[in-house]
Amino acid sequence: MILLPDGALERLQAGCKTIGDRCNALDINSWEVVATQSYGHQIDIEGGKISLAAGGGEGGFGIRILDDGKFGFAYLVDVNSADTAIKSALSIARMSPSVPGFVLPSAQSAQQVSNLYDSSVVDMSSEDLLIQADDIISEVASLDKRAVVTGGGIGVSANASAIFSSEGVDAAGVTTSHGVGVQVSIDEGGQLTSSWQSKSSRSKITQANECVARAVQWANLTRDPIKVETSGNDSVVMMTSEGFSPLFSVVVPNAIRGEKLVREESFWSGHMGNNVIASDLSLVDNARVPGGRSSGARDDEGVPTRKNSLIEQGRLVGSLWSTRDAAQQIAEGRIDIATSTGSAIRSGHQSPPVSGCSNLFLTSSQKGRSYEEMLEMIEDGYIVNSVMGAHTANPTSGDFSVTTSSILRVEGGEVIGAVKQAGLSGNLANALKDGVTLGDEVRPQGSYSSGSMYLPNVLLRNGLRVNPV
Repeated sequence: MILLPDGALERLQAGCKTIGDRCNALDINSWEVVATQSYGHQIDIEGGKISLAAGGGEGGFGIRILDDGKFGFAYLVDVNSADTAIKSALSIARMSPSVPGFVLPSAQSAQQVSNLYDSSVVDMSSEDLLIQADDIISEVASLDKRAVVTGGGIGVSANASAIFSSEGVDAAGVTTSHGVGVQVSIDEGGQLTSSWQSKSSRSKITQANECVARAVQWANLTRDPIKVETSGNDSVVMMTSEGFSPLFSVVVPNAIRGEKLVREESFWSGHMGNNVIASDLSLVDNARVPGGRSSGARDDEGVPTRKNSLIEQGRLVGSLWSTRDAAQQIAEGRIDIATSTGSAIRSGHQSPPVSGCSNLFLTSSQKGRSYEEMLEMIEDGYIVNSVMGAHTANPTSGDFSVTTSSILRVEGGEVIGAVKQAGLSGNLANALKDGVTLGDEVRPQGSYSSGSMYLPNVLLRNGLRVNPV
């Protein structure tokens, strides 16, 4: 199976130009056309066996039209329906409220980001994925004869995209991805335990051993649970990168979006220039990381990307903006000055751009601690490796209440056993204010399109409560 057809990118660019030409022919002066096309194939694993091999692609075009500060958006699959989509977007624009000062971004040069495309990923066949899947199944069995791969698989994709506008923006490119996910289960003695681990990269993954080993390890660690009474007090909690990322990704990216801050819809609203998290912690959004999961030379409006410092040594110093969001908040009088930070994102060709993060890094000026060192720092607490229900967290307040069945009880710096299930609740904004220790290994988590979290293990000493079931 050919992953990336010949001329795929050129066809997208030609389609964008055709739609742009139709806009000009209809006397529309301000327009923007985006196009995406993804190609991929995958192998699924279920019950310790290969269960499915699939492949295909999807994509289309999105058109944003600006008319006297008003914008409308429509999308299409076939360029032959361009006139219909253009007229629909124009009709929406004319019925929309005007945003004085809003203009589409002008053409600017942008430096490329390296390692976003790997030809060896494109060259991988379904047979190559089958071999990798067999290797994973064998690896799990070699680590623990009781363990079975009950879910997961391997996938590769190539993603072509283009943007073309009346303001001279004309850019296109192809990125690749290779992902491995594995759910390992141990079903013995009437007791079933499971663990999910994953790894993805812009480049070809040649070894998934660490990912597989962690899955087997946590399936083992959570067996034979002990009885733990609810204390009713706050708990010290070490969250692995995999456990922390779902909560962090729901709450924190929302809190540092510019329009959320000025609309008083962020727990950090009104605190620009003030300390908001522990004084050794910093938060950076960097779309220019070579090989980054959400890296790119331009954002989804065609604006050159950059490294945005958001929190420095605990102090809130910046926020993320798209062009329209910045113009709208100025027009509404909520902020005097705001410009694009190269932070526009969209979920494919079917949606207009909004402000969002790319590769979000939480770092500390203190030396990162190993897992063993962090464990020794817990006198009385828990280790959480995964959570369920993170999507229910309140991104405005930072409050959350989730459950976990991948949790260990710690006393005196030693794991004394697993907990069958527990609730974990608290406020993430408060938990980050002080008493935070970061681990020494960063494992990227999250999406390629809506922001990736580059997080280590995190030890939180305040504001969290564990309620064992």
